[in-house]
Amino acid sequence: MRIGIIGTENSHVDHIIDYLNVERQAGDTRVVALSGGRSERNEKLKTIGGLERLVDEPTDLLGLVDAVIITDRHGGLHREHAVPFLTAGLPVFVDKPLACSEADARAIVAAAREYEAPLTSSSAVRWVPDTDALARDAATLGTTQVVTTTGPADPGSEYGGIYFYGIHSVDVALRLMPGEVGAIQVERIADTITATATVGAARIVVNLVVPGEGGQVPFHGMVVGRHGIAARKLTLGPSYVEPGLRAFLEMAETRRPPISYDDLVRPMRILDAIVSAVGP
Repeated sequence: MRIGIIGTENSHVDHIIDYLNVERQAGDTRVVALSGGRSERNEKLKTIGGLERLVDEPTDLLGLVDAVIITDRHGGLHREHAVPFLTAGLPVFVDKPLACSEADARAIVAAAREYEAPLTSSSAVRWVPDTDALARDAATLGTTQVVTTTGPADPGSEYGGIYFYGIHSVDVALRLMPGEVGAIQVERIADTITATATVGAARIVVNLVVPGEGGQVPFHGMVVGRHGIAARKLTLGPSYVEPGLRAFLEMAETRRPPISYDDLVRPMRILDAIVSAVGP
């Protein structure tokens, strides 16, 4: 399978090229082209990965690749970059966040559905071993009552504000608590933004802490069940990009998305509510 990448400023691209082209972990599947022209970074990535070509515009990849990975840091670019490839029926992996609004997320998903093009998007924290372990622990606690996640997020980020890092804590919370998102309340106290939402028959609480001079809080998750509590620090190891990439590769082969399209949109509703309450 020939893969093209859009949005190469993200360090995730280095991991992807190393996994597919340098280590050849997926056999003949490899990155063959990057969009963004002949920048210094793209030339370096081309050399490291032995890529075939660089193209100027994202749509220049059409006809050259079998699938696309979109890794723009700013999620506001994702709708524009994803839809042409979904319209062409190609498998698309949009790195976090899927978009910077629920409206854009729904438009991306609508294109995937209309043209039967497999689509996925997720936070890398969703797939780390600690999150998997927390999900297993939660299943032993009886009916889930409350899910609480905590992580860093900066409303002033140039890459889409809260959406850029807030997606991590929201995505994990919703992985741990399936169901329809109901009423959402948001408040900010000092440097922490807290979103509380009814989800299904339970509640999620997402704490987003603005980073400071001393660094940022780690990702953390806690599940309160009917008869127990489980909690874990959610650590991003050196290979944190790989689980989501493997899920995408399997999707491209089977054309079965690993996450339902409704679940791709759910985080955007909460992030939109946060932005509406406290700003971008």
